[in-house]
Amino acid sequence: MTKEKRERIPNSEATRVIPKGRLLIIGGKEDKGDNPSRQQEHNINFISEEILKRFVDELKGENPLVVVIPTASRQPEETARDYVEVFHGLGAKNVQVADVRTRPEANNPELVELVRNAAGIMFTGGDQLRLTSIFGGSEMLVAMKETYAFKDIIIAGTSAGATAMSTPMIYEGESDGGYIKGDVRVTTGLEFLKNVAVDTHFLTRGRIVRLTQAICTNPECIGIGLEEDTAILVTQGGNVEVVGSGLVTVVDGMGITETNISEIDNGEPFTAKGLRMHMLGSAEKYVVPSYLRFQLQ
Repeated sequence: MTKEKRERIPNSEATRVIPKGRLLIIGGKEDKGDNPSRQQEHNINFISEEILKRFVDELKGENPLVVVIPTASRQPEETARDYVEVFHGLGAKNVQVADVRTRPEANNPELVELVRNAAGIMFTGGDQLRLTSIFGGSEMLVAMKETYAFKDIIIAGTSAGATAMSTPMIYEGESDGGYIKGDVRVTTGLEFLKNVAVDTHFLTRGRIVRLTQAICTNPECIGIGLEEDTAILVTQGGNVEVVGSGLVTVVDGMGITETNISEIDNGEPFTAKGLRMHMLGSAEKYVVPSYLRFQLQ
């Protein structure tokens, strides 16, 4: 979609499309061929570098361009270097880094063109609020969304890069609790997934209650909790396949029959009845309801 055509779409009007692109949303600490965790070693089905191999396998075209975006990281050069080395080792030789640290850089025409030409984009971990505050409303983000909608690209994110993929986006919360109203803070993410809240390091850091609180504030949303070295591959905007060595937890609040979240004050425990939960292992599938899927502004 050209800039001219995009400007003809009223800001209040969203166009629902079935994206041609794919998302690979990773729960953090994906295996990079180094020392696997004890949990991974105990999994008889553990495959070294499985998630990042899947990313490379999904790239389309001859000598496909991979763009690494380390914006979320406080050590962007080191973080980007790690992914460049891993992708090179997995056979992806055409890898460039978009080291965006400011909003003006997110509107740089050369970087906009870079992501438009990419076959794959990788958002690293760090702080998801850096991603939304720098890329929100930028030309780079517009280009990535249009490319995702109309081109056979794969866009990946790990840890903070995964959490930022969705809306609503959890950007702060108590990992060891989350049952107190006000403990969980939510804002708008990058919106590659609409009405889906993603949380990462999910079982390792005990984040099920904080994700549930986020869902109770808007039960129309689906919560997806990703364990470390575990990912979901999303095709057609909402067809989900689990990849990796751990579990994916889906929290479905649409059937909630009772919650006190709107009645209590901050600092009080919240309650919820009628939640549904699914736990999915490698290669299992889940379908996000069609009316919750990607919209192109």
